[in-house]
Amino acid sequence: MGELSAKKPETIAVQAGRMTREHFGAVNTPVYRASTILFPDLESLEKGNGPYRYARLGTPTSCSFEDAIEALEGGARTVVVPSGLAAISLALMSVASAGDHVLMTDTCYFPTRQFCDKTLKRFGVETTYYDPSIGADIAGLMRPNTKAVYCESPGSLTFEMQDIPAIARAAHARGAAVLMDNTWATPIYYDAFGHGVDVIVQAATKYVGGHSDVMLGYVSANERCAKALDETHRTLGLHASVDDCFLGLRGLRTLPVRLKRHMETGLRLARWLKDRPEVKRVLHPGLEDDPGYALWKRDFTGASGLFSFELKPVPQGAVAAFVNGLKHFGMGWSWGGYESLIVPCHIVRTATPFVHEGPMLRIHAGLEDPDDLIADLEAGLGRLRASG
Repeated sequence: MGELSAKKPETIAVQAGRMTREHFGAVNTPVYRASTILFPDLESLEKGNGPYRYARLGTPTSCSFEDAIEALEGGARTVVVPSGLAAISLALMSVASAGDHVLMTDTCYFPTRQFCDKTLKRFGVETTYYDPSIGADIAGLMRPNTKAVYCESPGSLTFEMQDIPAIARAAHARGAAVLMDNTWATPIYYDAFGHGVDVIVQAATKYVGGHSDVMLGYVSANERCAKALDETHRTLGLHASVDDCFLGLRGLRTLPVRLKRHMETGLRLARWLKDRPEVKRVLHPGLEDDPGYALWKRDFTGASGLFSFELKPVPQGAVAAFVNGLKHFGMGWSWGGYESLIVPCHIVRTATPFVHEGPMLRIHAGLEDPDDLIADLEAGLGRLRASG
């Protein structure tokens, strides 16, 4: 479609990456299921002339998705991978080598912790976990061999906010790259590159896909880290299915509209739960009394539908009575789709303790009518009281 002049993410999400002229006027780039790419002659084959050489290195379908993400994120290079965890692993491996040191937020997604403690450790990379609220004081944890500071804001399960610009200034002053998992807010509600991040991780399985039918991730890097990202991606052969790229691109087109509804419903549910006598506290940075609200208000333009809450102490049977009878909330280990979900929170921390007395639950607010969701939660809390 040519170079985009639009600056608003809603317009970029709709227009970027389309190859309408190349595909006879079709709005969407078709799915190219391919492995071999044929060349017209020996010279072209050996020189690799043409935009595509081998399907693992890209097809029109995957390149459309990468180009769209690149335009939305504002990065120098974006690569697509088969899952969010693959994106996390690739991002870390593109900046860290044997003998290096990585600083990892203590609120990270649990499989990120497993990758650091098992795979990176096996390859000679040391990880230190840090308090997510550390801000500029991250400088005190940095070593001469610290190559990366990994952030996730808000953090998984407990939703603490991080001062990313302060962390980035401290890291860059010592030559380290800043990596961030931005799956919660997506590029629609948080400009990670604009706040000092060098490498962005996104589990496109979640909000970008949006329909609970795709496994997909991407990593986007600025000029500083683009070459290392591209080389590591090619070397590892992390090719994403073209069918999944097509679904990811389809989901991207409606991401801003869906995310706005997720945010509105999520905030409404969070405020309703906060006033319930069975609930001790709600962890959502978009609530005015949340400890992370000031940072969220300063740096973010919106929120998603994911948050958690702590019940007052009750027996496990009462929690089961609450969630097992819900009609509009499914139970499953994901989020970001059109459907509402609820799961228990199993919190693992090693640098900073997270104290809670009652059971913790995480909600993903879907696209259902919020009144129906509230009525469902109200009935569930009634069962909880009766069982407690």
